[in-house]
Amino acid sequence: MEKIIDIGKYVESAVNWLTENFGGFFDFIRMIGNGLIEGAESVLMFTPFYVLIFLLALLAFFKVGKGMAVFTVIGLVFIYLLGFWVETMETLALIVTSTFVALVIAIPLGILMSKSLLAEKIIRPILDFMQTMPAFVYLIPAVLFFSIGKLPGAFATIIFAMPPAVRLTSLGIKQVPSDVVEAARAFGATGTQLLFKVELPLALKTILTGVNQTIMMALSMVVIAGMIAAGGLGEKVLEGINNLNIGLGFESGLSVVILAIILDRITQAFGKQEHE
Repeated sequence: MEKIIDIGKYVESAVNWLTENFGGFFDFIRMIGNGLIEGAESVLMFTPFYVLIFLLALLAFFKVGKGMAVFTVIGLVFIYLLGFWVETMETLALIVTSTFVALVIAIPLGILMSKSLLAEKIIRPILDFMQTMPAFVYLIPAVLFFSIGKLPGAFATIIFAMPPAVRLTSLGIKQVPSDVVEAARAFGATGTQLLFKVELPLALKTILTGVNQTIMMALSMVVIAGMIAAGGLGEKVLEGINNLNIGLGFESGLSVVILAIILDRITQAFGKQEHE
């Protein structure tokens, strides 16, 4: 069927205009972004594997319980024995960096949505677009802006993973009981005091659920990011697919699953404990 409306042409023109006129800005972002990711990788790579396993197991023990601590030790030792420790640390660095940047943007946006009806009307459709657009599409502008490598993978991951944190931050603040808010105002609390001393603490469980979902969605982008040389386990999964190497694909995919379970259970536990 002949195309009647060519929206893609205008989007392509806009992206080309941005790359031509803001090349210096994107180079600056690439320098900062690569520095953050490589810094996180350096810390994880420099730390001996047994120290990291011990620290994560200790965190799992205190936050989740003995069973999760045992699973963390067995799972991470298994990944090390498979020979995917370096790739796992690259993936973890990408997830940590992307999640941090996503939350720095998402939480203020969620607060703004909870406070302004106009902001909610503007931001909500954008979030719908970000969540429903196929994740592969984000790689196109990411590569055009930042070339291939780790940063475009992080860029696509941030866009894909940010919406749950925005929505749940807004929801958590809106669910704060109105009588508590009115009582705080009656005692003379300013807007800032109300937000930081009443609303955010009471909404923390819901916000932490958003953090958990952001981490899980970032993990789901691992394989896709591997398509643009972001490294990590995603690149190994793609290597297995491209070479029809079932063993490599299964082992690297299993490593992603183990890492996802560990991160999911620990971050969920933070939200449950805040609720208690």
